[in-house]
Amino acid sequence: MIEFYKIQGSGNDFILIDNRENALKDVGRVDEFVKHVCRQHVSVGADGLILIESSHRAHFRWRFFNADGSEVEMCGNGGRCAARFALIRGIAPERMSFETRAGIIDAEVSGQSVKLRLPDPKDLRRAYTIDLDGVPTLVSSINTGVPHVVAFVDDVDGHDVFTMGRTIRYHGEYRPAGTNANFARVLGRHRIRLRTYERGVEDETLACGTGAVATALLASWTGLVDSPVDVLVKSGETLKIHFTKTEKGFEKVYLEGGTTVVYQGFLWDEAYRTDGR
Repeated sequence: MIEFYKIQGSGNDFILIDNRENALKDVGRVDEFVKHVCRQHVSVGADGLILIESSHRAHFRWRFFNADGSEVEMCGNGGRCAARFALIRGIAPERMSFETRAGIIDAEVSGQSVKLRLPDPKDLRRAYTIDLDGVPTLVSSINTGVPHVVAFVDDVDGHDVFTMGRTIRYHGEYRPAGTNANFARVLGRHRIRLRTYERGVEDETLACGTGAVATALLASWTGLVDSPVDVLVKSGETLKIHFTKTEKGFEKVYLEGGTTVVYQGFLWDEAYRTDGR
């Protein structure tokens, strides 16, 4: 049996496993294992799975997998949950750093709240038009550890996030890796309403940390908001984004929000085996 924690951050839920001593040595292909245990209703169910491993460069190294088994560079809310897990398990102190495919990430845990410093964003493109099923659509894009496209819309709640998000996610402009798609409305100089379609989950999620950061930065770049920015996500919770704007882009970018330990348990092999035994 494999010990795991289920932790959620602002509506994003994750399975976390301490793999420093190779807890998954007998599961076979990790991507297939992830797909099975992240299935809703028939296994644990989650937006993603995080493995905590040893590092010579930081307090620990993580591997982050989306629910479809794809391994990606970064996840903001997942990073906050990983930091909370590492503190609970005695892997790292309250102020820590951990190694990701996007670089070294710094985090600070204060009770249930976690503040994460993200890599400096890159690939900023502001206000360009793409064709969505024959409709010219104005978007902006940026990479905040993973790629994000943001469209500012008048009616966030009534927007068809699944259909439009999926169209953007697979749009030829963003091949071969694809992108995440965000739909937002600016509510004030320090407040944004946001819904996100996530690549890898292949659906709308209740929250997306890197998407909240991308949206806040792009809104700032067009002069609509100032740091710090509260981003209200689908779950009803609020993520706070801090950043410094420069002539070329942004630096000192932080994502802050709450986490909740949902439960701790042991995963039986029948939850992920498919050979019928």
